[in-house]
Amino acid sequence: MTPPPAPPAPPTPPALPTPPPLRVGNCSGFYGDRFDAMREMLTGGPLDVLTGDYLAELTMLILGRERQKDPARGYAATFARQLDETLALALERGVRIVSNAGGLNPGGLAEAIRTAAGEHGLAPRVAHVTGDDLRSSRDWPGHTLTANAYLGGAGIAECLRAGADVVVTGRVTDAALVTGPAAAHFGWRADDWDALAGAVVAGHILECGAQATGGNYAFFTEHDTRRPGFPLAEIHADGSCVITKHPGTGGAVTVGTVTAQLLYETAGARYAGPDVTARLDTVRLTQDGPDRVRVHGVKGEPPPPSLKVGLTRLGGWRNEVVFVLTGLDIHPKAALVREQMEAALAGRRPAEVRWTLARTDHPDADTQEAASALLRLTVRDPDPEKVGRAVSGAAVELALAGYPGFHVTAPPGKGSPYGVFEAAYVPAADVPHTAVLHDGTRTPVPPPATTAPLAPVPEPPLPPPLPPGRTRRTRRAPLGLVAGARSGDKGGAANVGVWARTDDAWRWLAHTLTRDRFRALLPETKDLPVTRHALPALRALNFVVDGLLGEGVAAQARFDPQAKAVGEWLRSRHLDIPEDLL
Repeated sequence: MTPPPAPPAPPTPPALPTPPPLRVGNCSGFYGDRFDAMREMLTGGPLDVLTGDYLAELTMLILGRERQKDPARGYAATFARQLDETLALALERGVRIVSNAGGLNPGGLAEAIRTAAGEHGLAPRVAHVTGDDLRSSRDWPGHTLTANAYLGGAGIAECLRAGADVVVTGRVTDAALVTGPAAAHFGWRADDWDALAGAVVAGHILECGAQATGGNYAFFTEHDTRRPGFPLAEIHADGSCVITKHPGTGGAVTVGTVTAQLLYETAGARYAGPDVTARLDTVRLTQDGPDRVRVHGVKGEPPPPSLKVGLTRLGGWRNEVVFVLTGLDIHPKAALVREQMEAALAGRRPAEVRWTLARTDHPDADTQEAASALLRLTVRDPDPEKVGRAVSGAAVELALAGYPGFHVTAPPGKGSPYGVFEAAYVPAADVPHTAVLHDGTRTPVPPPATTAPLAPVPEPPLPPPLPPGRTRRTRRAPLGLVAGARSGDKGGAANVGVWARTDDAWRWLAHTLTRDRFRALLPETKDLPVTRHALPALRALNFVVDGLLGEGVAAQARFDPQAKAVGEWLRSRHLDIPEDLL
């Protein structure tokens, strides 16, 4: 018996159109960045979203002290002034503004924006994200000034989906300024790990503004970096992106400039955030044309179950006197002033006294400044009197009774307060992440349903070393001739990312720059914990030095308190380099 014909297959539903790429720009990498950048980005070319990052560990301390004086403040006033000048332009061009400039008072900033806009006859839909401020939620150690959880981009996405023109937040991760708009634009789910991870990497590249377009770049002489433009990312539905900048702006976007920013303030292969953990060891960079770098292949994993909380408090008082030592007998002069100052401080000595001598002098110098060295005295104590008059008075009294040629770089002062940054962790479910929509509706943002504790990534396989024949002939030369570097701070730790620009240089670097060699080249790190992370896809090594910055940038415990130039110090150090790499 012939079977009946099969029913016709249901028609295949038409494929949903792929959303167009999202063009996200940046106009600020820190509180104090180029004021005109917001207007430059809005007028320089097409954009969908313009972000601005205004918060850092030190900024939170500054805003906390500002809030103590006036509870109505606590946000980045510069952003409000920038927006006051450009909001009409953004609305006209359909560019949405997303920024963490709300600091400790995002609701106050949102209201200030509405008020200022109304004075210009504008009625933008302004939303804000809150819930990060945990100062009153529990007993934090010491006299905590600020306690803010690093939120993800889900609250931003809620505000944008509801139609906001402007979204301001408190403390979110820097990358959240990009993951939020991208998730809203493409409709990503909370478990679209790879796409979200790609957006995190794009956000990390954009977050520091012109650092991605040639600013602070190791090989800056190869490009016109007098006024680099600000970066933007063309983000695609799968999370891949192209990093570029507006036509005609200065600087450059190359695999090198993007690599430098990728390594900035990171640690190992897992780059954890509240939305997703991005695997930096999967990032692939390809030059996609002039000033265009394609970022692709990024893999993501569930985020950790806890959120980082940044705590700041006043740690005490500090003062500094810089003695100028000129000409001959630099070390005996330094010994004399140290002995005189130590005797004067006997009985009222500050808790911490640090002396450093910078030999900036040159023999037979043709200018007085070039003949001079700098002896720096730094003191810290909980008691302002012990670092104020006691120190400055003792220094002044040596003016006519000290070493020959006695003078200081500035009149000694009364001292100033310094801050301390600490990190704590709380369950994400304990943080009341809330999107306050432009109509006032408060929408709770749930934590991710799936999380995974962070675990170290096994050491990846390294390329084979260069054959002995290629390493036999070497020349003593600076590391920076064959490697770039970028360094920065994370609390009291410093990171130093080092990358090679060719495969052969990478083969040499990976086997030469060990932890022990790193410590030998930078003696200040020799007694500190140093971790080395290899990222072969970027031809890079990332070193994390715990404790180099003491209690963080606000404590100013070091000559370079944010470790901005540690990478350049490393590049200046000499070692034996194969001649054919040079």
